[in-house]
Amino acid sequence: MQAFTQHSGVAAVLNRANIDTDQIIPKQFLAKVTREGFGVHLFHDWRYLDHEGTQPNPEFVLNRQPGSGASVLLAGENFGCGSSREHAPWALADFGLRAIIAPSFADIFYQNAINNGLLPITLPQPQVEALMEACSEHPVTIDLEACQVCCGEHRFSFEIDADARHNLLNGLDAIGLTLAHDGAIADHEAHLPAWRQ
Repeated sequence: MQAFTQHSGVAAVLNRANIDTDQIIPKQFLAKVTREGFGVHLFHDWRYLDHEGTQPNPEFVLNRQPGSGASVLLAGENFGCGSSREHAPWALADFGLRAIIAPSFADIFYQNAINNGLLPITLPQPQVEALMEACSEHPVTIDLEACQVCCGEHRFSFEIDADARHNLLNGLDAIGLTLAHDGAIADHEAHLPAWRQ
């Protein structure tokens, strides 16, 4: 998993509340067994004018500049509600997004995002709205070490669980966390009684 320490990039504004996981990645695209290839289907029903995904909707923010090159998404409250599909953060990350900033997130989506290297940042509604206004002229810069978001003249602090912050800063998913204790695991296994080996 790619470590997240600092990031600066274009932000796309999707100022809608209650964006659910079926809107993020519709159910018909969940058949893949790897994490790659979901970005093309991100927000499929909003991004395309046809079911096949061959006619981009020119009005959708991710289909026009500068949103098509966004690496940060600014969204409304309760982002990621609905079913608990892990494909939602996979699709967001595969599109190229590194962080989502919103007033609130669905709990399961929030944890799934962190587990997949995507940083969900919760800020009060007025601060999110200020970033939405400023990001048309300035990049959004996120410093996870300092827990700050900057855009133009705005500088906002955010909170994140210490373990989640540690894992993101060090690029550790569940497997990475386990492998970080490889020496202790090997030592434990070396001292197991023969009947348990």
